[in-house]
Amino acid sequence: MNTYKRHRFPPDIISYAVWLYYRFNLSQRDVEDLLAERGITVSYESIRLWCIKFGSKYSRRLKRKHRRFGDTFYIDEVFVKISGKQHYLWRAVDQDGEVVDVFLQAQKNARAAKRFFKRILRSHGGEPRKIVTDKLRSYGVAHRELIPETIHSTKQYENNRAEQSHEAIRVRARGMRKFKSARQAQTFLTAHPAVQNVFNLGRHLVGAQHYWNLRVTAFNQWSRAVACD
Repeated sequence: MNTYKRHRFPPDIISYAVWLYYRFNLSQRDVEDLLAERGITVSYESIRLWCIKFGSKYSRRLKRKHRRFGDTFYIDEVFVKISGKQHYLWRAVDQDGEVVDVFLQAQKNARAAKRFFKRILRSHGGEPRKIVTDKLRSYGVAHRELIPETIHSTKQYENNRAEQSHEAIRVRARGMRKFKSARQAQTFLTAHPAVQNVFNLGRHLVGAQHYWNLRVTAFNQWSRAVACD
């Protein structure tokens, strides 16, 4: 079945709008204005629906084609408030800064930690060589019960990589005037890292020509993810 069947706008416009929204710190109204400047009149509400529907489709395709993550996971959780209720945003990144998984939960206990560990093990396809966390006891429980052979480090400052990786989501949440519901948050948090991983090119670490080549590869990956089927 054609992914874009029954949609009035062509695939190129839909995929471009979704890419703008998840790639940059833009609101759906910003994307509406950018499209309008190109002579494309579409409401921000249509863009919102595109992002919900196609963001999840694109992210699944990108994850299927993603190369394996590194062998070291940096794991952290932060408090977020959604509709006045306290939630915890669990996040795992590898040594290259790529996001392994992001998961929103209402609890910060051993059960929640084990649930998150199971998710990242599925994403990775096996056990990592090492995990780095803070000293939250729930991590120790999940480690002992699920991946006891994996090295577990809780050294001070070693987990700064995971803590700093939350900043991109904080910036987006402010731009969106915070998440309105847990479901909306998880939908966004599933698609956003998948797109960011494709374009996580380490621009400050490589020369210009190498970066341009990497960018071409990234756009080719994106083109395959948004292609009609």
